[in-house]
Amino acid sequence: MSKKLKKQLKRIIIAAVIFAVLMVLEHVVAPAHPYVTDEFTSTAAPSLLSVFNNRWVMLVLYLIPYFICGGDVVKTCLSNIKNRRFMDEAFLMTLATVGAFVIGENSEAVAVMLFYQVGEWFQGYAVGKSRRSIKELMDIAPEFANRVAEDGTVEVIDPDEVQIGDTLVIKPGERVPVDGTVIDGVSLVNTAALTGESVPRTVKPGDVIISGCINGDNAVRVRADKQYEDSTVAKILEMVENASNRKSKTENFITRFARYYTPIVVYAALALAIIPSIITRDPATWILRACTFLVISCPCALVISVPLAFFGGIGAASNAGILVKGSNYLELAAGIKTLVTDKTGTLTKGEFKVSEVKAAEGRTQDEVLHLAALAEGLSTHPIAVSIREAYGAEVNLEEVTSSENLSGRGIAATVTGREVLVGNGRLMDERGILYEPIDNGAATVVYVACDSAYIGSIAVSDTIKEGAAEAIRAMRNLGVRKTVMLTGDRSTVAQAVAAELGIDETYAELMPGDKVDVVERLLHDRQGDSADAKEIDTKDVLAFIGDGLNDAPVLSRADVGIAMGSMGSDAAIEAADIVIMDDNLARLPVLMRIANKTIGISKQNIVFAIGIKVLFLILGAVGIANMWWAVFADVGVAVICILNSMRMLGKSA
Repeated sequence: MSKKLKKQLKRIIIAAVIFAVLMVLEHVVAPAHPYVTDEFTSTAAPSLLSVFNNRWVMLVLYLIPYFICGGDVVKTCLSNIKNRRFMDEAFLMTLATVGAFVIGENSEAVAVMLFYQVGEWFQGYAVGKSRRSIKELMDIAPEFANRVAEDGTVEVIDPDEVQIGDTLVIKPGERVPVDGTVIDGVSLVNTAALTGESVPRTVKPGDVIISGCINGDNAVRVRADKQYEDSTVAKILEMVENASNRKSKTENFITRFARYYTPIVVYAALALAIIPSIITRDPATWILRACTFLVISCPCALVISVPLAFFGGIGAASNAGILVKGSNYLELAAGIKTLVTDKTGTLTKGEFKVSEVKAAEGRTQDEVLHLAALAEGLSTHPIAVSIREAYGAEVNLEEVTSSENLSGRGIAATVTGREVLVGNGRLMDERGILYEPIDNGAATVVYVACDSAYIGSIAVSDTIKEGAAEAIRAMRNLGVRKTVMLTGDRSTVAQAVAAELGIDETYAELMPGDKVDVVERLLHDRQGDSADAKEIDTKDVLAFIGDGLNDAPVLSRADVGIAMGSMGSDAAIEAADIVIMDDNLARLPVLMRIANKTIGISKQNIVFAIGIKVLFLILGAVGIANMWWAVFADVGVAVICILNSMRMLGKSA
């Protein structure tokens, strides 16, 4: 519990004790001892305790617990009135309690403020509890970095001072300050705060290590690949900090509702106090009813509980290794009906291995691999990496004088004065090169040409991620009606993967722009929707999940974009609305379950709070519900809704 909450609780307890004592003195002790008798004069004299029957004395005494527990509320009310922003719950509570004091209902006035503060304390406690999972995520920020200086000494610097290429020493138990590559040492790295994965990962020379992780048992040396501001940890923290700025449609509805609701009930209370008083000439009764009406009408149950449910949902998602950039995206995740997905790195591991090399007549397999490895020497694409690994030797990149990435087709490079093309059949067709098409449904085939002559092909195989099929089935059980796969790979490869995973529609051999076109078409064809619609139907959402640089435009265009985090490109993570930190597809159904539960709790709170409010407002207006009932209708309902929202806290599925 925070210091602020402890202080608030202490004030509540002190005020409650004084309030209880005053109630006993006023309603039990004082009535039983109104006078004492003088044995010498036989005259009755007022007892000391009889002063508690005096209205003005009791008013002063009741103001003590009132200001102890409610002084902040009154201060806020006066400040808001000064700034002309007074239509809020602080104004309602202050106005209602002042009215109660005016007509002599002192105990009711203090009770209203006391129990209102109890509700506020519950709100603070619930928000604090829901922040813990977020706070744990915020704690991933490294405080320092150990940089190796030119003379070999180690200096402690701020992570912001790390430059690309610096050598860093990460000791056991320290956080990784920036993204980098291990150059010396083997250790276990704890990635739980980032990915939700409790099992440490082994890192060795050549492995990428991301910022925010905690090093295990051995010191390692790391080459900094990014500056701190571009590192994973900085981007995650920025996502979390900005998440609260993006409200769901439900939260926006509550905000708009409160904006109009509060002035309406204030004017209704004034009418209730004035009009019947003129008619019946009994202002005390109707002012009390108006004050009761104001207490009942306070919208804090809705204003508090609905955002708390979404905040708890975002916290639960972060516990599961899923970063949601705003509650609006969590709400959209609950309504996913069409799931569009990339193939490589999303449904498949992206760990390509060369399975077959074929050489044209008069050529050798070594020659095909050698030229392809040189042409792909600067590429980070998984297929390029697999070709270099299959070649098995270091390539002399000085032989490569130029290299051009041909998006969606392959690479054109100049190697020792010769033009080398490495790519798909589309590239060969564009350059007018006769080649031998190979139909291999289980592998991606890369064709190699040198000086406009076909010299061979390389078959590269990928494997489907474990649990991918189960994740797709689970998504269907949660309401996803259609699954679509988009890939730049050959149609035969795409169809083989789709058949194994049970994908409904497949679009293959796509350029990056083609993926956007397909998503545009799917959005346009959606029943009752239009590609140009400004409002997204939260019950019929199209989600796209991808990980590559070329997926960024599609992630931005979909209703909700989901990026695979640990292997995903920076551009994909930046463009996405939701990031799965450990690339585990099983997180998708977890995300939907959390989103559905969050929406369910929010709707329960809305229906319950509004229903009770309407009932008690009617009862209060006709005089059936008194101020104590009003306390339940306000604080009681708020506490119940808050406790309901707290069911999200700690949930991860």
